[in-house]
Amino acid sequence: MRLVLISDTHLPVRAKKLPAAVWEAVEDADVVIHAGDWVSVGLLDELESRAARLIGCWGNNDGPELRARLPEVARVTLDGLSVAVVHETGSAKGREARCEAEYPGVDLLVFGHSHIPWDTTSAGGLRLLNPGSPTDRRRQPYCTYQTATITDGRLEEVALHNL
Repeated sequence: MRLVLISDTHLPVRAKKLPAAVWEAVEDADVVIHAGDWVSVGLLDELESRAARLIGCWGNNDGPELRARLPEVARVTLDGLSVAVVHETGSAKGREARCEAEYPGVDLLVFGHSHIPWDTTSAGGLRLLNPGSPTDRRRQPYCTYQTATITDGRLEEVALHNL
């Protein structure tokens, strides 16, 4: 199962549209995960129409229309892997232990908010991924997104893509 992970798109504030490379990845993916701060309902509509499957949550910059259509925390099982998607996880310090306690039984936590790519594993085995932002690099050298695969309940081939 091929995944595309994005977050913090902030359309149309930070960019008018997603980069072409992201759309290509979306069209090749089995599942697209968006970890909040869409800003535009239009992007949600477009991703729903173009992605084979879309999983997302709302972020702190998302208004009532997006919050009405998306959960604060999305939870799903993908090919045997328990996944949660949330926008904010708090400060980087202590993140692994805090998230492990807050999301028991979850194998993969996808989050956003910081626009800073993140890939760590907690002491108990929770994998934490933040794809950064494909449209607003903030203090990072590049705009980014992530891809990964799930095979028989195992997360594999996690890659960060610079735009």
